[in-house]
Amino acid sequence: MNDYVYEPSYVHPRFRINGNSMDACTLLNAAYDYIKEGKPFEKAIGVFLLDWFDPKPYVIMKTSGTTGTPKTIQLSKRAMINSALATSVFFKVGANTHALHCLPAQYIAGRMMLVRAIIIGWDIDVLEPSSTPLAGNEKTYDFAAMVPLQAEQSLGKLSQVKKIILGGGKVSSVLSEKLQPLPVAIWETYAMTETVTHVAAKRIGETAFTTLPGVKVTTDARGCLVIDAPKVADMPVVTNDLAEVKDVHRFTWLGRYDNVINSGGIKLFPEQVEEKLAPYLTQRFFVYGLPDEVLGEKLILVVEGSPVTIPDQAYSNLDKYEKPKTILFVNKFAETGSGKVQRGETVAAAR
Repeated sequence: MNDYVYEPSYVHPRFRINGNSMDACTLLNAAYDYIKEGKPFEKAIGVFLLDWFDPKPYVIMKTSGTTGTPKTIQLSKRAMINSALATSVFFKVGANTHALHCLPAQYIAGRMMLVRAIIIGWDIDVLEPSSTPLAGNEKTYDFAAMVPLQAEQSLGKLSQVKKIILGGGKVSSVLSEKLQPLPVAIWETYAMTETVTHVAAKRIGETAFTTLPGVKVTTDARGCLVIDAPKVADMPVVTNDLAEVKDVHRFTWLGRYDNVINSGGIKLFPEQVEEKLAPYLTQRFFVYGLPDEVLGEKLILVVEGSPVTIPDQAYSNLDKYEKPKTILFVNKFAETGSGKVQRGETVAAAR
């Protein structure tokens, strides 16, 4: 991670926020104003900016806690800058990029949008995070980062953005089919807090992820992805994501190792079963494995909301062991602070 020596006061001369040109001094003043007088989302921005301009060479972040208790980790500011520079190269979004910021600044994705703008020299509009970030907004943008729900709720407005990256959750096959005809370059990203957001991306409709500059991948004995990204992580990051590695720069994601269900000796990948079910269910859902005396584990379908009849057609593309043995309806899924579904906690609370 030697490409960039962190300078606490550095702000790109082309950087603008909400149309206002700012240097380090004016940006710090804005941060104090955000904290004292701003809305909750602006206070979060102010807190991060003060942390960013503090002389210490790292920031404190929490991991998402998707598969367990969130951890507190230190992220090197130099690594965050290197990540921003890699994003600029990979997606071709250099200085003067007009970007939309619509993610909460409490989490790494929202914070990295600010870092990219400051370091690369973007003209960034910061809006209050919502499920419809383009509602009532007629501006056009070069770049934006969204979660899949925001893209889903903004289909008629996405053409206002030339390039969009999606993260924070898997892009379903249903959403992918809706996005592909749009005149927008849209990527699904592979990311985690430990790697300072995304280290790989794929265009919507493609199957294999391509790594960002300086990133290589392999798998461990379990078949899980190992990420070698020396510019953003001092050590290789061992994940719990099962993957098929095509070469050191390309891989296909199969599912979470800790979600795999062993039913009658057959390994089932919940994420792949969910892809087959997605066109037929309008409510949020996931599949899960419960202990079974005969099969070892049985696959169940967990649906959020009031009980509904699942059409027989939903099961038409499922293999024998992929068909749910039980359907469990839950009023509300358990979620992490960043909105990711906690499968085990949801099922445990409902039983």
